[in-house]
Amino acid sequence: MTTMYAALLRGVNVGGARKLPMADLRALLTDLGHDAVRTHLQSGQAVFAAAHGDEESLAADLAGAIEKRFGFAVDVIVRDHAYLKAVAEACPFPAAELEAKQLHVTYFSAPVDAERFAPVDAPAFLPEEFRLGDRALYLFAPDGLGRSKLAEALARPRVNKGVVATTRNWNTVVKLVEMTGP
Repeated sequence: MTTMYAALLRGVNVGGARKLPMADLRALLTDLGHDAVRTHLQSGQAVFAAAHGDEESLAADLAGAIEKRFGFAVDVIVRDHAYLKAVAEACPFPAAELEAKQLHVTYFSAPVDAERFAPVDAPAFLPEEFRLGDRALYLFAPDGLGRSKLAEALARPRVNKGVVATTRNWNTVVKLVEMTGP
């Protein structure tokens, strides 16, 4: 049985560093034996069909292939359609009423618990807010991610220690659900 996945690459094509043309990413995924390969934007997300493997092994295979072919390491998170859809449906904020730039999802490579975020004084950042989900964090940033002080606090190494985290805006969250769907 073939499953549709999204690969979320952390920190490619940002500020001129770690350039990874999307055509090359598509070719690499095809070389790895995947089908129905497509990319979205230039910021490191691709969808593909795979008949074998699990999310962790697919992510490790892609990360290894990127390092071998392009000479730099990239953190990769792979999630299937069912997970992506469940994350979108579980959004605790009124996504339909917000601008896409106000709502973001940070995907984690492993489960995280509230204890990890205890050092963040959430009330100090209001009206910005965050909520935890299944290997995901939802961030409401009314002025956008670029101006978000809460996003800065959530991205600190002590908060993210031991997990890979990569953030996408709501438009991308929805688009990946669509692109991996039936």
